[in-house]
Amino acid sequence: MWLARRTHGAGGGRVFGYARGQGAMMFGFAFVCLVETLTMSVLLRDYPTVHQMVFVLDVYTIVFVVGVHAACVVRPHVLDPDVLRIRRAVHVDLRLPVDRIAAVRRELRTTHEHADGELDIPVGAQTTVTVELAEPVAHFGFFGRRRDIHLVRFHADDADSLVQALGQALAGAVTQARSAPSPRPDLPA
Repeated sequence: MWLARRTHGAGGGRVFGYARGQGAMMFGFAFVCLVETLTMSVLLRDYPTVHQMVFVLDVYTIVFVVGVHAACVVRPHVLDPDVLRIRRAVHVDLRLPVDRIAAVRRELRTTHEHADGELDIPVGAQTTVTVELAEPVAHFGFFGRRRDIHLVRFHADDADSLVQALGQALAGAVTQARSAPSPRPDLPA
């Protein structure tokens, strides 16, 4: 999907990437792993069994690093009319219903303290968007542990556009709620 420049799970929603901030670091790490592979091949040339095992592990590491970056590229954040999907590779896929979002703002943070009810999804040790929720949303971690969260901080490459689009979606949700017909009052008995 990465080579074909397609995204996974975007449907008809608007996509917002987050992998640009980590691309140079990930490819730098892959290059260092490649140099290590070549160096270990020279150092272990007299020990063929150990050389083969280390070579397989080194190639696996390079493929893994490139695969993690590819997963981040093909699984961007997605804003649909009803839900905001915040994703991070294959590890995080959090769905926030738009009607539960109380506030959204662009906020650059480079330090993140762990707090109960808050979820930080940094890229390159920074987050750029903060979403406050009116009601807690359940988040299930990588191993299935449930956490109820009321505040989410995450990174987006184009945070201003994401905040603006989400603000428009919130305004549309408020307009729909206000223009709905009022319930008919009960008649006194």
